[in-house]
Amino acid sequence: MPPLGHPLRPAAINLYKRLHRLGRDYPEPSYDFLGKLRAASRRNAAATEEEEVRKWLKLGEWIYKETETLYSLKKYRTLRRRYVQDD
Repeated sequence: MPPLGHPLRPAAINLYKRLHRLGRDYPEPSYDFLGKLRAASRRNAAATEEEEVRKWLKLGEWIYKETETLYSLKKYRTLRRRYVQDD
């Protein structure tokens, strides 16, 4: 997370909160999504260069979209299993 007063700090906090909410119901409990999120946040907390912070924010957005897609796929497979009979 960028230091106090950094212009991208609110974006980093917002992304962290969205990923945290999304990670609460991660489909694979053994993956420890929230633990990995915390570790990545701590590891990148010292980033102060705007370009570097933007790079990490872009990667975080990609992870967010991929995780949402994973949830959609899990829902689709669950519904398909319930309502479609395989021959």
